[in-house]
Amino acid sequence: MEGDSSLLEEATAGPKLEVGEEGGDLENNILHQPLLKRNRALSSNPLALVGAKVSHIESLDYEINENELFKHDWRSRSKFQVLQYIFFKWTLALLVGLLTGLIATFINLAVENIAGYKILAVVRFIENKRYLTGLAYFTGANILLTLFAAVLCVCFAPTAAGPGIPEVKAYLNGVDTPNMFGVTTLIVKIFGSIGAVSAGLDLGKEGPLVHIGCCIASLLAQGGPDNYRLKWRWLRHFNNDRDRRDIITCGASSGVCAAFRSPVGGVLFALEEVATWWRSALLWRTFFSTAVVVVILRAFIEICNSGKCGLFGKGGLIMFDVSDVVVTYHVMDVIPITIVGILGGILGSLYNYLLHKVLVVYNLINQKGRIHKLLLALTVSVFTSVCLYGLPFLAKCQPCHPSAREICPTNTGSGNFKQFNCPDGHYNDLATLLFTTNDDAVRNIFSSNTPEEFQTASLLIFFVLYCILGLVTFGIAVPSGLFLPIILMGSAYGRLLGIAMRSYTKIDQGLYAVLGAASLMAGSMRMTVSLCVIFLELTNNLLLLPITMIVLLVSKTVGDSFNPSIYEIILDLKGLPFLDANPEPWMRNLTVGELADAKPPVVTLCGVEKVSRIVEVLKNTTHNAFPVVDERVVPPMGLAIGSTELHGLILRAHLAQVLKKKWFLTEKRRTEDWEVREKFDWVELAERDGTMEEVAVTRDEMEMYVDLHPLTNTTPYTVMENMSVAKAMVLFRQVGLRHMLIVPRYHEAGVPPVAGILTRQDLRARNILLAFPHLERSKNREKRH
Repeated sequence: MEGDSSLLEEATAGPKLEVGEEGGDLENNILHQPLLKRNRALSSNPLALVGAKVSHIESLDYEINENELFKHDWRSRSKFQVLQYIFFKWTLALLVGLLTGLIATFINLAVENIAGYKILAVVRFIENKRYLTGLAYFTGANILLTLFAAVLCVCFAPTAAGPGIPEVKAYLNGVDTPNMFGVTTLIVKIFGSIGAVSAGLDLGKEGPLVHIGCCIASLLAQGGPDNYRLKWRWLRHFNNDRDRRDIITCGASSGVCAAFRSPVGGVLFALEEVATWWRSALLWRTFFSTAVVVVILRAFIEICNSGKCGLFGKGGLIMFDVSDVVVTYHVMDVIPITIVGILGGILGSLYNYLLHKVLVVYNLINQKGRIHKLLLALTVSVFTSVCLYGLPFLAKCQPCHPSAREICPTNTGSGNFKQFNCPDGHYNDLATLLFTTNDDAVRNIFSSNTPEEFQTASLLIFFVLYCILGLVTFGIAVPSGLFLPIILMGSAYGRLLGIAMRSYTKIDQGLYAVLGAASLMAGSMRMTVSLCVIFLELTNNLLLLPITMIVLLVSKTVGDSFNPSIYEIILDLKGLPFLDANPEPWMRNLTVGELADAKPPVVTLCGVEKVSRIVEVLKNTTHNAFPVVDERVVPPMGLAIGSTELHGLILRAHLAQVLKKKWFLTEKRRTEDWEVREKFDWVELAERDGTMEEVAVTRDEMEMYVDLHPLTNTTPYTVMENMSVAKAMVLFRQVGLRHMLIVPRYHEAGVPPVAGILTRQDLRARNILLAFPHLERSKNREKRH
């Protein structure tokens, strides 16, 4: 959650753009408000925080533009071309899964080996009783790793900081988040994640892996980086918003699969959490991508089991396996399981509330410049290092139990019994949780058949520490994920509850840790189905299904009664115009016609328009689409001669293409089909290319004409002006629209046949309430009643 105050002042000091696209914002740092303050207008400058900048936000064109070129291309496609298109779609899905699996393996092994060498070096100091030297070495190494990750994010790719999942959600919802999927962002995300996780910070690589998968998918779909893009014709078919959306969805599911080795969970995560639009063909492709990821991970697990992966053979590739536990529970066990769910919902919503405040405060610090961002990250690193190294000295050494199934004690690798500062034959249970990698900490606290391994005091210290670290770590300028911090917090209080309930239930304490982690994730992230499957695939135990379902349902229900999910909170803080699935009840009392009346009059173009008029409209407005209207047409029988026809909607990008190619006519006339096909093809128009700065039009050309009919989408989505905003919002979101035309119920002579255009910002609840203050009052009255 980083901001750039100079950019924001520059953006808000300029003249306001005309209404017609997305909404505008000013910055505000009051703790209970978003980072970008809304103006009391239905829509204005579309600004949002993306990375370290206040960026201009556009929407994506997911709707098929059914103009004459598209219809001709569709009719002329041979069966071979259709099969070729389908084959390349599956090929891209294969490549997304392959590359995501390879990069995830690289990240896991790099983290395990870097952190492993660091821990082994510190262990030597501890064994020689050189505790202060060990602290200095441990803290210094973590500072260097954090500095490496932070410098990459701050100086090269600010959009790589954070998890990236909120921005992926916004993109798949129809918001074009600038610079989120570039090659620089991908590289920084990979190496920044390695540095940040190796530094022992309380963050995971799961969220960054989702972002990495999406970056890979986007780069493959567009043929590579912007400056070195492949121009193969078959690849250009995917360089449009609609196809790229599908491929990025495959990338998101592959990222989750790579993080948890959960193929079905990855597909369900994409369906439940990030994707707004879904269909059966996309389900198959995402499943195919995750299957490829699992094959890659499985192959490397075999290699790691043979000892060829360096220090820690298990690493982050091995599941948190509790399949050897005999799960036995009875009807009365529903009571403690329900308590776990209730606590997860309460603590998850409390975590969301506190994290919201922390992110706003961090934004104030990050605004001061790069040095302050680096200092904030290093401060958190020092605090984390001191706690991870120093707190285990507070724990009492425990004697190794003769029946222990693992080596006890150990300091040389992953294991449940870390010796740390204890004498031979004893282990430090708090060091087992703190003085290790985050993946090993999860494995240790999930460990089953170890009822006496962890002391209550050690678990309390661990829980309180990771609650603090979970709040102060997320938001610094490094790639970070929320999954692992929440799993660590939840597993700690789950195991504590298992200790408290051990006289009343026979459920293993390790399973209580699993249920606690699941409940806190559901209470914070509000996921149910995908989370349930992910945990089943993590634990490799289907017998957990009934109790896991109960915990997730209870936790989500409790959390929803307090505040939104953590990702929704971050989206709102950043100002990204995300459309929720469920409209507000008061939206039933407002019509789209009333929204149109609150906006300036719609700008229309004629079917055969003068070049000077097109240039004027493009220069003086920021609209991204314009209704094309023909006057004095000869209509079908039954209507008066001279009627006005709404021919369709033409995009700003297509007008820029017309000017760039100088497709002008010396006289005002309609063109033939062959004339437009000589200059344009449908694939070219589907690509985003061309701005007004690239176009130079002479004075003579200004007096010429352009026939807009062949380039106009003749089937835009239209709604009657008396439709409720709630119904229009559902249609807008489910179809994936960028523009929605409002047509009047009654059409008078001389009046344009379109009453207005609705865009994403016009349908956001916050903007509507600012434009119609009386609705805010009625909404508050409904809440009181």
